[in-house]
Amino acid sequence: MGGRRKSVLTDQQYLKIRDATPVEAAVKSEFAAANQLLQNFVRDDTGVGMYIPEELKDAVFCGHLVADLDSIAGAIGGALLYGGHAARASEINSETAWALDYWGYDLKELPMVDDVLKKRGPGAKVCLVDFQQTTQLHAAIPQESIVGIIDHHALQNSTVVIPRPVFVDIRPWGSMSTILAHTYALNGIALPKPVGGLLLGAILSDTLNLRSPTTTEWDKKMVALLVQYCGVDDVNVMCAEQFKAKSKNLAAMSAYSLVSGDIKQFKMGPTPTKVAFAVIETTDPEAMLKRADEFVPEMAVAKTELGVDLIFVAIVDIVKLESHVLLAGRRERSAADAAGFDARPLEEATAAWAGDAAEHLFRLPEGQVSRKADFVPPLAEAFDGGWKLDDVPPDDALDVDTVVVVEETPECPGGKFVRRKSMAGGITVPLSLRNVSDMP
Repeated sequence: MGGRRKSVLTDQQYLKIRDATPVEAAVKSEFAAANQLLQNFVRDDTGVGMYIPEELKDAVFCGHLVADLDSIAGAIGGALLYGGHAARASEINSETAWALDYWGYDLKELPMVDDVLKKRGPGAKVCLVDFQQTTQLHAAIPQESIVGIIDHHALQNSTVVIPRPVFVDIRPWGSMSTILAHTYALNGIALPKPVGGLLLGAILSDTLNLRSPTTTEWDKKMVALLVQYCGVDDVNVMCAEQFKAKSKNLAAMSAYSLVSGDIKQFKMGPTPTKVAFAVIETTDPEAMLKRADEFVPEMAVAKTELGVDLIFVAIVDIVKLESHVLLAGRRERSAADAAGFDARPLEEATAAWAGDAAEHLFRLPEGQVSRKADFVPPLAEAFDGGWKLDDVPPDDALDVDTVVVVEETPECPGGKFVRRKSMAGGITVPLSLRNVSDMP
């Protein structure tokens, strides 16, 4: 268990990933430092200089809505570290499912947070992991119940308001799991290898295998430490298989699920303007770009449903480190222009894949792949530089009634959420650029 599984990749796939990632280099360069810190793990002494606030003991540790691997690993690792209970705010994605299986952790040990809070009753305490925005907070969590925050994101807007001082550990690192791994190691807290493996996978996920611009030296050190500690024979193979799992289910997912999956909301400018920014990370960008005509109308509807002024979707190639951003309409186009998103012309193949939706597509500067570091800051700077929503005429409103239904297919027998355009007589048809004639 834990890092010793035989690779299921072809030699060509393995070499592609190996040559594209600096993980092996980080493991080698940080080996000595990591090995020295690793000695702490052999101690089973939870009192070695460790400050564990009383408030965190017996608290429920939970990540954000639309849970990813960092929020799941963080809930598990944080609960174990501070003597609490792990929970999740949503169903898990394919990457997280792969990691839980790979490291031998049973999903049954990670119940839904509303069930946990209901069972624990009034007065239950909650520690947030991997976020601190109200827009990502599960409805079952009262803000007054929050007793701690462990995170690596900026305090930009919509931050939770808590009526008393609480424990806060926010560090400008590439992954929240890096923070937990460092705390375990620094204080000599016993760390089960399956949990260490989940933390390792989460760091690699959030930093795109240490290639994201958000990667720090501490991320590299903790990866080097956890690779040794968890006995990973070939970290490149593990990275490749995890990324393959990350993209596995994207083709079968609906436009609704992809646009609303990894989405975060921000407030920008003095007004302020509400901005939603979704990210689709994939090893097969061609498959996603070919579905651009499905995403654009879904974005327009989602913008109305979310009550935001602008919405963007980035399709990120996590192998080539390249991003394309889809724009819902003319206001998004103007803001993207001001932010410098239209940095490079579309390649002919990309334009062909996107078809009619190519006019909604921008190609970002090379190497820009991070919402936190590359996508949101330029937009915020555009607002600070004087860009205003009211200076651009709005798009025509979508005069289309839609409904989200659960549809079963051979590829997805359990059903998937699909948005349909309502028609007379209860008939529904797919919502796309081809049948929404009043799209901009």
